[in-house]
Amino acid sequence: MASLAAAPAAAACSAAAPQRRRTAFAAGSSISLAPCLQRRLAAAAVPLRQQQRGRLAVAAAAAADAAAETQQTGFKPEKPTLFGVPVSNCAARNRFVIYKKGLEGEVDVQPPKLLGEKGVKSPAYLALNPQGKMPLLVLPDGTPLPESQVIEAYLLDKYAGVGPSLQPPTPELRAKAQLAGRIHDLYIQPLQGCMYKKMDAAARCEQLQSIDFQLDVLEGIFDEANGPFVAGSEISFGDAALFPTFAFFTEILPKHFGWPTVFSGRPKLERWWAAVQKDAEAARVIGEMRAGLADWESQKRWDTLGISAQVADGSFNWSCA
Repeated sequence: MASLAAAPAAAACSAAAPQRRRTAFAAGSSISLAPCLQRRLAAAAVPLRQQQRGRLAVAAAAAADAAAETQQTGFKPEKPTLFGVPVSNCAARNRFVIYKKGLEGEVDVQPPKLLGEKGVKSPAYLALNPQGKMPLLVLPDGTPLPESQVIEAYLLDKYAGVGPSLQPPTPELRAKAQLAGRIHDLYIQPLQGCMYKKMDAAARCEQLQSIDFQLDVLEGIFDEANGPFVAGSEISFGDAALFPTFAFFTEILPKHFGWPTVFSGRPKLERWWAAVQKDAEAARVIGEMRAGLADWESQKRWDTLGISAQVADGSFNWSCA
């Protein structure tokens, strides 16, 4: 379809080229036009000038609107401000870093609705993060930093001398922590909506099976000799990337999709999850997420979106057993 639409334009360009060649003269040449042709050219120039003025007016109005919006929504907090909601696993990743490093006096945490009733879809929020996603960190000078991994890296760098570093002690262990985060961000996080969003039943089942596979991949990166956490005996940024999403897994998959457990055949992940829940700040974040999930339950989210009916249909193997 694109090639068909482009054909007239291409033909017009090819037809115009010979004409341009015929009317091209050396610089400085003097051309005398017939009076009738002069009148036609002058008449044609009027609507052309009007069109140009119209386009300039539209462009100027758009620029003025953009400038007004920037001035109106130029949010500059007194201190770095993280926007997110309790149930968001991505925002939870950053809240954990804030809690663990004792930064609650340094970094504010606010819901996106602070910038407008539409939350992440409010004009003020979209002016800071056009993707309309959370979390979002806004610095005091108004600089917006979206994406949980970017925010995490910034916090660990900016406040490196405050609280625990959350950095594994060796290059090898740091690489393992980074690997855990990459597996999560590239292969798990894009699938998580299959647990709680409206979608086709076949696509949902396929994505659940992909999550099951990725859990096996994660099991494989854990080392019995360097645990119980992702990269050693201390919790790190690698664990921060993973454990909030496991709050989803452990709450949603058994309850709504009939998984007997998330940890069947995955003893290293099971040991890791037990250790994570004993960490005070991680437990706090998990509790916040569970409260958000409880709100979803009270709103009958899985019934309203037709997920419960899909599972009850029995046409698919939802448990991935």
